[in-house]
Formats: sequence, structure tokens, C-alpha cells
Amino acid sequence: MSKIGKTVLWTLWCLLLPLVSASAASGGDSADGSYSHRFGPNPFLPSNAQGSFEGFLKPSDFPSADYCGKCHEEAHKQWRQSAHANSFRAPFYVKNVNLLIDGKGIEYSRHCEGCHNPIALFSGALTKGSPINRSFDEDGVTCMVCHSIQKIQNTSGTGSYVIGIPAVIVNPDGTPVTTPVSYDDIFLHPDLHKRAVMRDFYRTPEFCAVCHKAALPRMLNGYKWLRAFSVYDEWQNSSWSKESPLPFYKKDTVSTCQTCHMAKVDAQHDYGSEQGKIASHRFPGANTAIPVFYGYDEQLEKIREFLQDNILGIDIFALNKQKAGGEQLIAPIDGQKFTVLPGETITANVVIQNKKIGHSLVPEQRDFYESWVEFTAEDSTGRIFYHSGFLDPKGFLEPNAHSYTNRLVSNSDKLLDLHQVWETKVKTYDNTILPGRSDLVRYRFWIPPDAKGPVTLTAKVNYRRFRKGFTNFVFGEPREFPVVTMASQSNTLNLGENDPAASGDPQKLMLRWNNYGIALLGQQQYGLAEQAFQRVGEIQPGYADGYINIAIAEYSKLIENKRESSDGPGNLSITNPAYEKFAPALKALERALELSPGNFRALYYQGLIYRFQNKLEQAIKDQQLVAAAYPRFRQARQELGYAYYLEKQYEPAREQFEALQAINPDDLTAHYYLSIVYDRLGMTREALQQGADFAEKKDDPTVGALAQDFWRSHPDVADELEPFHVHEATLKKKHKTTVGGVLP
Repeated sequence: MSKIGKTVLWTLWCLLLPLVSASAASGGDSADGSYSHRFGPNPFLPSNAQGSFEGFLKPSDFPSADYCGKCHEEAHKQWRQSAHANSFRAPFYVKNVNLLIDGKGIEYSRHCEGCHNPIALFSGALTKGSPINRSFDEDGVTCMVCHSIQKIQNTSGTGSYVIGIPAVIVNPDGTPVTTPVSYDDIFLHPDLHKRAVMRDFYRTPEFCAVCHKAALPRMLNGYKWLRAFSVYDEWQNSSWSKESPLPFYKKDTVSTCQTCHMAKVDAQHDYGSEQGKIASHRFPGANTAIPVFYGYDEQLEKIREFLQDNILGIDIFALNKQKAGGEQLIAPIDGQKFTVLPGETITANVVIQNKKIGHSLVPEQRDFYESWVEFTAEDSTGRIFYHSGFLDPKGFLEPNAHSYTNRLVSNSDKLLDLHQVWETKVKTYDNTILPGRSDLVRYRFWIPPDAKGPVTLTAKVNYRRFRKGFTNFVFGEPREFPVVTMASQSNTLNLGENDPAASGDPQKLMLRWNNYGIALLGQQQYGLAEQAFQRVGEIQPGYADGYINIAIAEYSKLIENKRESSDGPGNLSITNPAYEKFAPALKALERALELSPGNFRALYYQGLIYRFQNKLEQAIKDQQLVAAAYPRFRQARQELGYAYYLEKQYEPAREQFEALQAINPDDLTAHYYLSIVYDRLGMTREALQQGADFAEKKDDPTVGALAQDFWRSHPDVADELEPFHVHEATLKKKHKTTVGGVLP
């Protein structure tokens, strides 16, 4: 075993030993001696949240939301109906967290309450037999929870903030005033009030990341560190942040979490308003269940508007028809002359684009939400002869629907359908659409011989909070919650000859082909994706990104199934790369750079291919230009660090991987290579820590068999695992199919 391997094992043992001891301990010392320090001296673990004070706060140290609402009337009204205000008391959450408490103990709920109920965490209420009056549960994340946070620790999430002693005003020297403060005092010293409750970082996405990114640590699940969700990472890698050149589309300006979820709204009765407006404290998102349960009709309407604000694109783009020697692709449907006859079998290709969400559809823990595609084919008499994505008579979504969800499985091969995330051993399925990306859903159906034309095809993307099975569990009986149609489109087909529509906007046509190509690329259909991007170039020859996309498809074909992981995580190296075969991809990138000199997206992929070819000096030159323009671009930092590592330039490699870790503290590639680089530089202690972090966070190679067992017993999930598949014509059954086809 290598020196670094031995030191990693020794460090792991040293780290695990106190965890075992802490888990075995019960009880502990606190102000009254009753608080259980189950996880060691830090009383707030497994949450990452910290306090800037010693011991605990009293619940009364947090001024109530009603106190703040006297002056901030509009903000308070909006907040009361928000998910933040109802983050703990809502039955959907309470029922779930009680599963954890009943199964493992209330101390484990500290992991959750650092974000869902910080007053409970910092008051020491989360211990067995606590005498603390928990009336504050009704207010969840109150005004003074967020407005008492003094520092962001990092972007690891799970409560990665530091909270201070709550204060609505500070002394002139900046120290908090902890005695009761009258409204007159605040009006006399508005500057001291603002200093107490506002900080510049409140307006940043990193502030949201402290809770809207989360992990499941070993001390919670007794297994290993697992990433739960990464909404912040999805945003940071998207076009919305403008911190990466890789997105397929560009935004003109930076959009943050606050841009969408705290947009300026009218407020005539709020002392915090400026020019009659405040930042919305409804925090509109996708929680339609809370406003229905509490009767917040205005909040529900705002959320509906938010979900239906043109955030998704939906395009019934193409048809496949069987013909001698394969399939004919008719694309786009409205731009081709073709014939459809009764008795024929056709396949509709539906492209769904996440075009206005700065994170994935659906984000966060999508195992107990429901978003799915509903597709129908009906004739002129109103007879629906094909329906996918329907709700059965009891309100359950049919299992074969194309849905944006995941499936969590426990160590005992149990589907965790009640959001028991602390029991997760493996995620056996995960489907979503990242920002700016597209998905392709294919439906094959038979047109009955007696069908009456024309035939109408309709595709919808629906959303429901929560899954029917989960809401039934919460209430112990069936309860109905709204299904919101986020986007829909219908196309009409004549039974007989169909003529092309009048030629439309070339820009729109180009974007349709581009979205289709992006979806094919995501489904590993690299040859078909390349053909789609070739169409983009034909329509708009001056579109540089079209050639970059061709290059991506070209090199993806070459490296598919040729990766190796023995040199570390991140698939940074490949086997038998066929260097000379990268010429077409490089040629496409050269064309892109001719059209758009200095294009950083093209330079990144050019540098990537140079590294594949072992042309490290050229690779470093390209990636240095990219990193200088986009200093928070993760992949450029990774590529530079790896190239320097290959050249045994350990100090600059260290610099790049540390920069990568500053962006994402949990980056697995950074942990791995820093463990080696630090060792080479004689930084033994740091190497040990990075090695231990890598060992804790890397994928568990033993979970594959567990996932396969689950797939065998759940054919609906197994079908969806195939990236490029078809939803078949029968209502109750869908079969995996790998079909090709040649673009006309």
C-alpha cells in the first residue's frame, strides 16, 4: 500500500473513533445539565449551523414576527403565507420529521432544524424531555432568524451559517442591544436598526445556499456522507450566474435566487419600502400544498402564476414513421409534407426545455414531489386513444409516466416513499432537467382504423405537491391537492396528407433544432445530436455555438465507453483516445473561433481535447484564458489542476484545486488530487484530511448490486433508466426501445 493510502486509512480510523464514542454517549452538560450531546461537544450537530455565542439562546431572545410586522406590515403579511413561515408547523413536514424522531431520537432532528426551525436548535429545545415552551414552532423561519445571521461559513449547505445574538438595533460601536427596544428607538435611529438587521451578503445566492443545499452526514445515517440536493450548484453552473461559459444559452445579466424568489412588489404600508416597493417575502416557489392546507388563496394564486410564467418550453417537434430499412424522421412536424393514415403506428418526439428556472426541474428532494409529462392522442370525436401520464381513479400517477423524480432505496432494498432520507443507501433513479437544457420524450402509438380525423396530439408538463401516497400518509386518509399544468402544446394531424405551414422565423426554427440536439446529446445519442446541430448550422451559418455543439457531439462519440476511473474521480483520463480522430471536433471548434474570436466556451472544449491528446502545454494555455475570464468556473479549475498535476507542477496544481474547493467545498476531485498534491509538497496533515474527506464522500462501490435488485423488481424504473426510450402505445405498459433513424 502507498504512503498516502496508509495515512488515509489511519486518519479514517482516528476520525471514526470519536464518532463511535459520541454516538454511544447519552446525555451531557448544558445550562441545566439535561441537554444530550449525542454527537460531541458541538451541541448543534448534525446541522452545520453555528452560533457566535456560548451555550444556548432563549426563545424570547428572538423578537417575534408580530413585533417586526408592526412596521413591516406588507412583508409580514407575505411571509406569513410563505413556506419559510410554515417551515416547521406544516403537517407535511411534522409527519416526516416525526418519523426520524420516533426511529432515532429527537437529537437527530437537529440536522433538519438548522434550516426548518433554527429557534428550536439554538434554544436547546431539541433534546429528550426538554421543558422549553415551543410556541415558536408556529413561526418557523422568522424574520429574526434570517436577519440575525452574521456569516456564511461556506456553500456546503445544511445550515452552513453562523447566527449571532438577535438584535433589532445596535449601539454606535456595533454591539447588539439585547434589552427590549421600543419602536420609538428604532425610528430615532434607523441607521442603527439597519446595521443590526441587514448585511450585504443577504442579497447573494450564497446566503440562500446555506440551506438550499444539503447533505446527509454519517452521524445522521450511520453509513456515509451523501449529497442530498444542490440547488445552489445547479444555479452556479447555469447561465443565470454568468460564472460559466458552458451553458448552451447565454443570459444578458446575472440573475440570482433573489431575482426570482424575492422580486420587487408593491407595498404601500411598509416602512421598509423604497419608492413604494419591497422585496417579496412570499418567496414564491412550487409549494402549492401549504397555501391549500391553510387557506392562503392569495399565496396559491401567486405560486400558480409563478409556475406558469413561461418557465418551460414544450415542442411536439417531430414524428417517426416506420418504413423499409428503419424509421423516417419528420421534423419539424409543421415544416414537412407527410402522410398519416388510420391503422399506422407513429412516434411523437416531444422536446421539453427548462428555459426560465435557474435550477433543475424539479429541484431539491424530488422523491416526494411530482412533476410529469402527460401526453394524449385523440380524434375529432373526442375519443382519446392514447394517454400517458394519467391519474388513476384514486388520484395516483400511473407508474410508467415520464416523470422528473428520483427513487431512494434503503440498505434492505426498501423503497423510501415517505421521504426517509436518513435511511438512504442508494439513489436508484434520478431524472430532472437542468437549467437551459432540454429533455426528449418519445411516445409510440397506434392510430385506430376507425379513427376520425383530424387527430390532436397534446403534451403537458404537470406539477403536484406532494405525491398522492405521501399526502395520504400525512393525513391518514385521501386528501386532494392541486395539479398545476406548467406548460402545454397541441398539434393537429390530418388523417391523410399534411402540408407544411408557411415558413416561419428562421431564428425560431434554429432554436427548435438546437433544443432537439441538446436533448439528444443528454440522452447519449451523439450521432443524431450532431446531425441536429448540423441543421442549426445550415439555418444560421454564423452561429458559433452551433459548431461548438457539433464538436461536443463529435468528441463525446469518441470517449464514450473509453473512460477509466483508476486515475481518480471526475473521469479526467481516458483509455485509447484515438487522438487523430479528434480532428473533426477540433475543426468545428476552429470554425467557432473564426466566427467568435476568443470564445471561451470553444476555448474550454479545445483545451479539453488537447488534454485528451496529451498536449498539456496547449491545454493549459487555453484553460488559463478561460479561468481568467471565469474565475469561478469549476471545470476550468479542474482541468488546469489536473494538467499541472500530470506535469508534476504541484504548486500550481494545488492553487487550482484549492480554488475549485473554494467554489465547492465538497468537490470530490479536489479532495482526491489535493490529498496527493499536499503529500508531494510535504503537507502531511492537510493531505491526511483531504484523503479522509475523499474516502468519506466518494461513491460506495457496493451499492450497484442493491440498485440492480431494485431495478429487477421495478420494471417501470428500469425502463426509464434507458436514456433514449419510447413510451409505448398501451395504456398500462411501456417498453424500453432503442431506436435510431436518420434525419432527412
